[in-house]
Amino acid sequence: MADATASEDGRFSVAGAASGKLRVKAVVATAQSVSDEALSHYEDFCQTALYAPPQDPLWVRGWIKHLQPDAILASLTTDHQTLLSLALEVERSGPFRIARFLGGRHANGNFPPVVSSFETDAAVLSLLFSTIKSARPDIDLVALQRLQPELGGRANPLAVLPSSPSPNLALAVDLSGGFDSVLERASGKRKRKKHRSQARKFELAGGFSRIEARSPDETGRLLDAFLAMKEQRFRKMGITNVFSDERVRAFFHALFASALEQKNPSFVLHGLEVAGKLRAVTGSSRSPKRLVCEFGAILEDELSFASPGDFLFFDNIHEACRQGNALYDFSVGDEPYKRQWCDVEIKQSDVLVPLTTKGRILAASLQQSAKAKAFIKNNPVIWKIAKTLRRKAQGHDQASKNDEE
Repeated sequence: MADATASEDGRFSVAGAASGKLRVKAVVATAQSVSDEALSHYEDFCQTALYAPPQDPLWVRGWIKHLQPDAILASLTTDHQTLLSLALEVERSGPFRIARFLGGRHANGNFPPVVSSFETDAAVLSLLFSTIKSARPDIDLVALQRLQPELGGRANPLAVLPSSPSPNLALAVDLSGGFDSVLERASGKRKRKKHRSQARKFELAGGFSRIEARSPDETGRLLDAFLAMKEQRFRKMGITNVFSDERVRAFFHALFASALEQKNPSFVLHGLEVAGKLRAVTGSSRSPKRLVCEFGAILEDELSFASPGDFLFFDNIHEACRQGNALYDFSVGDEPYKRQWCDVEIKQSDVLVPLTTKGRILAASLQQSAKAKAFIKNNPVIWKIAKTLRRKAQGHDQASKNDEE
């Protein structure tokens, strides 16, 4: 596809920005053509903007480099400053082309870079989307999913658009009052007792230590261990491994290694090592007053009965309190191990913006699909049956593969 750029102008009264003419520009190109200059502009803007981890410049540049998607950088600007940016990738789904946040299913809690004082409205944003349509008429739908409702006390700038609830909840721990207060609200006496018991078991097994990756070699070791643990777990549960793509693996290796160059790394890995072997690993990101657990896994072996993942979460949450965070965010997914800690439900939302007639049809289909998923996942009995059927289907597929071999 040929490279394309487009810009359109409109006049709006913009709070927090110069009144008068608001210039909207969409920069659209294949990944090979998204220039370093365009990425540098995005990075410069983010120095004064508020944004979520999947919109971090390290994430954006790394995803484009390693996945080489059909990328879009679109922005709202005045003559004097950038107000908001969208970093998207265009994917084909059957007969449709969909623009999403860079990162696909790995991008959760999305919050595009925005000047904190910029009050968006639907009219301003509609001009942005019409500019994208002008530059890329082949795009049927802009799907802005898993939107974080607020960040640092600021509402998501896309919240002014029509939306629907995302099918998956995000869960978090309120850290107000410090770690002692957290434990008081979450069966603290039992948790402390369990933590001491786990420590004794790990000592008897050969000693233990909590590790934070502080060098590229350490990030490589912890990520390799996590990926192996996750592959084992996904296979057992009958779930598609979202980390199987070697390009995705390379992206995460580069992301956590490059973050080490920052004074306060925006992405960090922690691990629990017992008897010289990593038994649990978490990968986290930092947002304003928030530590987000992006992923985690445990090694299923002779020590899994001692819950090394729970032990590591205990220490991670304790450290998040010491660092002055207001929230420990477990990210998307409602799981029992999260419920043991969490007292905050974060309801993320999906915004679907059709750009064509086909896009309107697809948007209606996606909304119905999301409602069906939410119904299944919010009904414990149906969700349990669905997970059992999924595991059986995975086992059948594996058996058929073995027969063929």
